[in-house]
Amino acid sequence: MSTHKFKTTNIRGKQYVEVNERIKFFRNEEQYKNWTISTDITVTDDREECICKCVIGDPEQRVIATGHAHEVKASSNINKTSFIENCETSAVGRALAMMGIGIETSIASANEVKDAIAKQDAPAPAKKEQPTTEQDYQKAVTYLKEAVDRAEAWSKIEKQCKAKFNDEQYNKLVEYVKA
Repeated sequence: MSTHKFKTTNIRGKQYVEVNERIKFFRNEEQYKNWTISTDITVTDDREECICKCVIGDPEQRVIATGHAHEVKASSNINKTSFIENCETSAVGRALAMMGIGIETSIASANEVKDAIAKQDAPAPAKKEQPTTEQDYQKAVTYLKEAVDRAEAWSKIEKQCKAKFNDEQYNKLVEYVKA
C-alpha cells in the first residue's frame, strides 16, 4: 500500500483531493502500469447537457471501477464553454475514487465540491415564458367578464401574463377592458 500524501484543497473546512492529483498518482504508480482510463460522453440533442461514464481497466481490460458525471451547460460561467470537459474530468475523478485513490476524506473531488457549491449559490435560471394558448386567452376574457372591477382584473392579467398574449389577443383584451 502506498504512503503517498495527496495535495488537498480546503473547502468550507474540509480537505478534498483534486482530480489531477488522483490522475498523477494513477499514472505514476507501478501497480497501475498498463491500466487504462476510458470515457464515453453522451451529449443531449440540444447540446445543453452531457453525461460521461469513465471506466478504469486493468491490463487485461477487466473493469475495475466506473464513475459517472452530469453537467449542464448553463449551470456556470465555466460550463458555458467547457461543460463537456468538466463532465469528463468529474467522471474520471469519481472512477479513480471508486478504486480508492485519494479518498482519505471524501469520494468527491475538490473540483466536484467547488462546482456543487457554485451551483447552489447561483440564482435559479429564469423561467421561459410560454406562448399563450387560445384557452389561456379565453380564461382571461372570462376573468374580465366576471370581474367587479375590470381595471383591477386587467392589472392582474397584465402583471402575470401580458407577455404570453400575441398582439391581436392583447389588443382585444385592452378593447374589452375599455368597453
